[in-house]
Amino acid sequence: MRGKLVAGNWKSNGDLVANRRLLEQVRASAASMHGVEAAVCVPYPYLAQAQQILGDSSVVWGGQDVSHFGAGAYTGAVTSTMLTDFGCKYAIVGHSERRAVFGDSDALVAAKFDAARKAGLTPILCVGESLQERESGVTETVVGRQLDAIMAVSGVAALARAVVAYEPVWAIGTGKTATPAQAQAVHAFIRNRIAALDAAVAAGLQILYGGSVKAANAVELFSQADIDGGLIGGASLVADEFMAICRAAVPRA
Repeated sequence: MRGKLVAGNWKSNGDLVANRRLLEQVRASAASMHGVEAAVCVPYPYLAQAQQILGDSSVVWGGQDVSHFGAGAYTGAVTSTMLTDFGCKYAIVGHSERRAVFGDSDALVAAKFDAARKAGLTPILCVGESLQERESGVTETVVGRQLDAIMAVSGVAALARAVVAYEPVWAIGTGKTATPAQAQAVHAFIRNRIAALDAAVAAGLQILYGGSVKAANAVELFSQADIDGGLIGGASLVADEFMAICRAAVPRA
């Protein structure tokens, strides 16, 4: 049975004082929560702080991106092994902001995914469509292309040690959220596309929803058959809200 995962993406937010309060609250709340893994993906400068505060807790942490390069003359790049040095479990790759703002192509995302998994990290692969693409009826074409780019480089078996996050770009930071039915439809498409190549990998794959998830809508979203948790943006910066979302993912008898 697939476990539930709720991963916070702090984006470019935080400072040492505020981070400590947030991490300590998340750590304390997660201690009594069972059946769901809580993770925080923090800016690179705060990885040491996350490791220090969360190191002996149930909460795990990761990077928001990772370089496709290894060690060498790549000024400004943060390698996969640097993330593992700080105890990271996860690395987000292909977030829509990386694709749209920084120009990460499908090929570059696939290279980052491959570098992360080879270093022992679990990539959180983000896929999703823009509002224009959804309105044009090409959501499955776009998401399928993004998935195929990964499998062309790493193979379908690599997804057995990865997480996929569906994030409709039009619902990120906008306050808009895909309806549970809309989100479920794309999650089912993702699982079925992978199942056509490897049914076992598809059955075990955690697929998260990311797009203005809040405590108020999390229970309904997470109750869908193919939604295994969430990739949480702004709400992950508020401990009570983030942990309420995590509790919404706890399996119910």
